[in-house]
Amino acid sequence: MLGPVIEEIATEYEGRVVVGKVDVDSNQDYAAKYGVRNIPTVLVFQNGEVVGRQVGVAPKNTYTEALDSLL
Repeated sequence: MLGPVIEEIATEYEGRVVVGKVDVDSNQDYAAKYGVRNIPTVLVFQNGEVVGRQVGVAPKNTYTEALDSLL
């Protein structure tokens, strides 16, 4: 459900932000490190630090507003 939204954001912000997805079933160490307990969880990083977190599906503008505030 969220995958297509993340793909759109990756395309729209190409060259300005790095967008990636992690399969937490295959990468449980990352899930533990960042406290991901629910799927989907979107983390926003700046300079290697988590500066935002959205748990559950939200409208696209929730994610873009978070990115725009950091650009």
